[in-house]
Amino acid sequence: MPPGPELLYLSRTNVESLGLTAADTMARIEHLCRERDASRVLNAPKSLLRPVDEVLFMSTLAVSEDPPFTAVKALGVNAANAHKDMETIGSTITLFDRETAYPVAIMDGTWITEIRTAALSSVAAKHFGRTDSETIAFIGSGAQARSHLDAFLALFPLRHIRIFGRGQANRDALCRKAVDLGLAATDCTDPREAIDGADIIVSSVPMASGLEPFLDTDWVKPGAYVNLIDLARTWRPESLAKFDRIIIEDAKQEAEMVPQMISAALIGDDLLDLVTGRITGRRSEEERIAFIFRGLAIGDLALATLVYERALDARVGTLLER
Repeated sequence: MPPGPELLYLSRTNVESLGLTAADTMARIEHLCRERDASRVLNAPKSLLRPVDEVLFMSTLAVSEDPPFTAVKALGVNAANAHKDMETIGSTITLFDRETAYPVAIMDGTWITEIRTAALSSVAAKHFGRTDSETIAFIGSGAQARSHLDAFLALFPLRHIRIFGRGQANRDALCRKAVDLGLAATDCTDPREAIDGADIIVSSVPMASGLEPFLDTDWVKPGAYVNLIDLARTWRPESLAKFDRIIIEDAKQEAEMVPQMISAALIGDDLLDLVTGRITGRRSEEERIAFIFRGLAIGDLALATLVYERALDARVGTLLER
C-alpha cells in the first residue's frame, strides 16, 4: 500500500510506550540476519566523523524485503555531556517504504540504540552464556548497562550485580535498579574486584580523550561470557588473545572499518554465522568467550520496523505534513 501524504513522528515517549520486549527484538534481529544471509537484506558499513576527540557523528543504513523498509539512523555522541548532567547520545531514525522510497516515519533513535544494542548482545549471549550464570559485572554504568541488565535478566537466573564506573550518579541509579529487581548490588572501587568470579561481564565505557586500556582477560574466570560493547577500547590488547573464542557482529562490516576494533588476526566468526547455524554456541563449560561489536544497522532496522508496526496498531504518534 503506498504511503499517504503524512509522515508519522514518534517521540521517545511514544517509542518507549509500545511495550517491546527482549524476545520481540531478538526474534526480529535473528530474522533479518537470516534474510541477509539469503541476500534479501543489505547492510551498509557504519559511516563515522569525529570533529574532535570527544565528539562523534555516525550514520547507519539497512534495507530489507521482509519487512519492506529501509532505516537510516543519524547519531551524535558527546562524552563531555556527562559532566553537564546531559545525555551523551542523541539520535533519530528515518524509516522509508522500500517500494516507493518515500519516508513514512521519523522516530527518536536514542532509546532504540540502547535497546537494539542490548538485543544484539542477547542474541549472542543466549548461545554463549552459561545457563547457570548468576553474577554479572558492569564496567561502565550508563544507559547500556541498564538496558543490558534488563535484557540479560530475561535470559539468565541473575542474583548478583557488580558495578564499576566513573559517574557516581549512574552507579547509584544502576544499584537502585538492581535492588528494585531483587538483586544484590555491589558498587566496586576497583575493576578487578568487579570482574573476578563474574559469570557475565559487560564493558560499555564511552570514548573519552586519554582513555587507556585497563581491563585484563587474566581476570576473567573460566566459563565466563564477556560483552565488549566499547569496541574493546578498555581491554589491554595483548590480553585479548587469551579468550578461547572471539565473535564479532559482522566480519564484512569490520573489514571496511578504519581502525578495526581488534587485530585482524583475532577476528573469527560473526553473529551471522551463529544465527544461521554455521557455528555452534558454547562448546564447553570452561570456555571464556568474548563478543566484541560496534553495532549493526540491521539492529536499527529491526527495532525501527517493530516500533512503526506497533505504533500504527496502537495509533500512537503525531502525523506531520510532508
